[in-house]
Amino acid sequence: MGEARAAMAAILAGSAEPLQVGGFLLLLRQRGETAAELAGFVAAARDRLTIDQDAARVDLDWPSYADRHRQQPWFALAALLLARNGLRILMHGVEGAAEGHAPTRPVLAALGVPICTSTAQVAAAIGRGNIAYVGLEHMAPDVARLLDLRAKLGVRTVANSFARALNPLRAPAQLQGVFHPPYRTLHCEAALLIGQPRAAVFKGGAGEAQRNPLKPCQVSWLRDGASGDEEWPALLPDDAYAWRDEDLRPDAAVALWRGEIALPAPAAAVTGTAAIALKLTGRAATMSEAQALAETMWRGRAATRRRAV
Repeated sequence: MGEARAAMAAILAGSAEPLQVGGFLLLLRQRGETAAELAGFVAAARDRLTIDQDAARVDLDWPSYADRHRQQPWFALAALLLARNGLRILMHGVEGAAEGHAPTRPVLAALGVPICTSTAQVAAAIGRGNIAYVGLEHMAPDVARLLDLRAKLGVRTVANSFARALNPLRAPAQLQGVFHPPYRTLHCEAALLIGQPRAAVFKGGAGEAQRNPLKPCQVSWLRDGASGDEEWPALLPDDAYAWRDEDLRPDAAVALWRGEIALPAPAAAVTGTAAIALKLTGRAATMSEAQALAETMWRGRAATRRRAV
C-alpha cells in the first residue's frame, strides 16, 4: 500500500515522465490492481484534493464515473429521493459522454441538483437541500488529468477505479457501482484498508450505482470492519425492457420524477437503488424493510417536489 501510494503521489505531482506514466497504467490494466494498491492510490489522491473535507457533513458518498451508459441515469432520481427524505449526499464524477450515451450532470441539473465547482458551493448546497454534485476536475484536478489519458491510451485505467473511492467529504457510507462483478470484492477490500466504515458495491448499468430491477442483485458490503455478500431479489418479472433504447434527454428523468409518465422498470430501478442506500446507511434493518420504505418515499415524492424542479 505504501509503495503504491508513493508511486501515485509521484504521478499526480508530475514527477514521472509521460512514458513512465503510460507504461505504469497499461501494466496495471493488463494484470489488474490489488486491494492494497487501490487503497494506496486512493490515499495519494486524497492528499491532493482541493475540496475541504470538512466543508459539510454528509451521510452518503455517491460516485458516478461511468458517464458512458446507454440508458438514463435513473440513479440520479434515487439520490434526489433520498436527499428529499433527509439523507445528506455528495455525488461526484466526470463530465462528458460519447455520442449515444447519457451523461449524468445534465440530468442532475435538470432535476435541480446543484452542480458545484468549489468547497463553498458544496457546503451551501448540502446545507440547503441535502445534495450536491461536484466534478472531479474541481475537487481533484490531478486525478481528472489522469483520467483524460484514456483518449491517448485507448483504454480505461486504474484512475477510473480509485477516483470512485475518493469520498472527499469522508461520508460514513459509500455506494458504488461497478461494471465487472469481481470488482465488488476488490472495492470492498480496498475500502476496509482505507478505513471506510460502510460501503455497498454492486454491478450496475455501465458501472453506475443503478440496480437492474429485473434481475437479482449481488451486493458486497462492508460494515464497521465486517464484510460479506447478499442477494437482493428481482423487483419485477424479467420481461424485456429496452434499457439501451431509452430517451436519453434529461426531460425524460424529469417527467418520471414529476409523475408525468409511467415507466414501471425505471421506477423500480429508482426505488431498488434507494433501498440499498437505505439499508447501507442504517435507515432500514432488512432488505424488505428498505424496499418498502423506498417505495413509500417514491409514492410520497409529490410532497417534496416543491424543493426540486
